[in-house]
Amino acid sequence: MPSGDGLAALEARVARDLVLIAHPSTDWMTPRLHGGKPALDVLIVGAGQSGLATAFGLMRERVRNILLIDRAPEGREGPWVTFARMLTLRSPKAQTGPDLGVPSLTFQAWYEAQHGAQAFADLGLIPSIDWHNYLLWYRRVLGLPVRNNAAATAIAPGRLDDGGPCLLVTLSSGEVLAARKLVLATGQDGTGEWWMPDFVRDLPADRRAHTCEVDIDFSRLKGKVVAVLGAGASAMDNAAMALEHGAIVHLFCRRRPTGVQPFRWLTFAGFLRHIGDMPDLWRWRFMGNILRAREGFPPDTYARVMAFPESFTMHAERPWTGARMEGDRVRIETTRGPCHADFVICGTGTRQDVRLRPELAAFADKIALWSDRFTPPEGEEDALLAAHPYLGPDYAFLEKRPGEAPWLADIHVFGIGSTLSFGVSGSSINAMNIAVPKLVAGLTRGLFAGDLSRHWQSLLAYDAKIVELDWSKIKTE
Repeated sequence: MPSGDGLAALEARVARDLVLIAHPSTDWMTPRLHGGKPALDVLIVGAGQSGLATAFGLMRERVRNILLIDRAPEGREGPWVTFARMLTLRSPKAQTGPDLGVPSLTFQAWYEAQHGAQAFADLGLIPSIDWHNYLLWYRRVLGLPVRNNAAATAIAPGRLDDGGPCLLVTLSSGEVLAARKLVLATGQDGTGEWWMPDFVRDLPADRRAHTCEVDIDFSRLKGKVVAVLGAGASAMDNAAMALEHGAIVHLFCRRRPTGVQPFRWLTFAGFLRHIGDMPDLWRWRFMGNILRAREGFPPDTYARVMAFPESFTMHAERPWTGARMEGDRVRIETTRGPCHADFVICGTGTRQDVRLRPELAAFADKIALWSDRFTPPEGEEDALLAAHPYLGPDYAFLEKRPGEAPWLADIHVFGIGSTLSFGVSGSSINAMNIAVPKLVAGLTRGLFAGDLSRHWQSLLAYDAKIVELDWSKIKTE
């Protein structure tokens, strides 16, 4: 972890800033029990950047009976030191996010506290390892409650001891946690899977990988021919890693690559704040266009592969149609004839399918999808888009058939699965300072609504005087 006098001074400033902006500071949550044991107000699955920022947002709203769980060991949460093989973030260095508007919590403040303002001015893009370390510091300085090595394996409805609704979340250890609200901050595959073509999946496991895999041994690829499928940034990152370890790399793009990055276009307040409020047709059109677009290769990643002109070849508009073992090599069928490789890597992203998530599988048929709620105009159909969950205004699941599973309203999705409903939100830094407060407001709205009767009785019983009246000076006739 980073340290130093500058960081200590910054941490003191963070503490001071949080005191200054603490209003309203009144505690308003009442402890609840399930089976005689304390129940959580909010359980957050995933302690990456989105989960941490959501926890901070809740604590600022005086919802502090919360817990984050993450399946990874401490320090390995999120992609930054696992399968994100880029050297730097894609986002501009001055872009804010997890700080939620608190200047002393920004990456810039953290970086300058250790290296000085000039060092930040000289910085190009944020190194991935620095962003990871910033998030670890953020978690520590805010005292966010995280339990590592814990995965959610099942979710079911339950009842608190006072009869109120709750969710029962089974962990990989077998323990069951009761929570009034559940946030799934489970990243890219949280409502689906990392996808690759079946013909690649059918290859021997030691001859293929997906870019999401943490343990690709690039050192054993030295002198080997590696075929990479995909035109996105992660495909290029993995191609670069293979090249840097001495491999010969062929990268195949289904379409013609572009230098345009649509996620830069949408980074303005109107879109980030309000695309989720727009009619379904416009959400479908805007996000469909963006999700189908080929993102531009980041300049630094493109430079990495182009540093190996003798070992790197890009094949544009040459999709794969099949793959099989031929002797000791992989034979890949393409629209322009076969090619052979020793190892293949798929940078083919994710696909939405809530049935494939073990914690969602038992009730996946009750979750409303876009295909259930929206019929696009002729010529604008897209089965991949239609498989996204259709979320309520608070990021919660909706019922496919009203009345079957009302408890779905207490499960809030804050990952890639929210993209079609809300635009970039739980999956992107550039929307975090707008999306997290919207999610938190939805959570607190639900918690408040669930306690309306209690709040009403509290108001009726309220008798805290702010002044003692002198009745000798008051006429009542």
